Amino acid sequence: MKKYKWILILINLILLLGLSTNSILKKEKLLSDGQLILLELAPVDPRSLLQGDYMRLRYAISNTSRNDHVVFKRGFCVVKLDAMGIAQKVRIQENSTPLNENEFLINFTSKKWNGINIGAESFFFQEGEGEKYEKAKFGGLKVDLNGNSLLIGLYDENLQKIE
Repeated sequence: MKKYKWILILINLILLLGLSTNSILKKEKLLSDGQLILLELAPVDPRSLLQGDYMRLRYAISNTSRNDHVVFKRGFCVVKLDAMGIAQKVRIQENSTPLNENEFLINFTSKKWNGINIGAESFFFQEGEGEKYEKAKFGGLKVDLNGNSLLIGLYDENLQKIE
């Protein structure tokens, strides 16, 4: 039995390393190949006592109206970029199709009556740099064709990345 115990531990370790590596590779591919879109922000709270400095984010597209009919827990927010590259919500849908030309998908989860959550609602920064990010107006996300998104930074009103 001891012989099998170490084999099982080794198989689990290899499986865990494989899954972690796969996740990292997917994020790197999204960073390099994803489409940059800017979402209008509505900052909520710039500080957490346990986690240090961070900004809790809320996006304008996260607010839902009666016309959105969000009755499913997971779905896609379809956005279209305006002339400045800022995403505007077109519609909410349960499946990845239909998708028209120049539209992008963003995966979301939803709780009843609380809008949608796209999974990039926190931005962490070094302690003491909070003032720099107070002027943030947009969140920059890279999105892929499947609706996966990754927050890459915050942008000011001139669409310049805050660094």
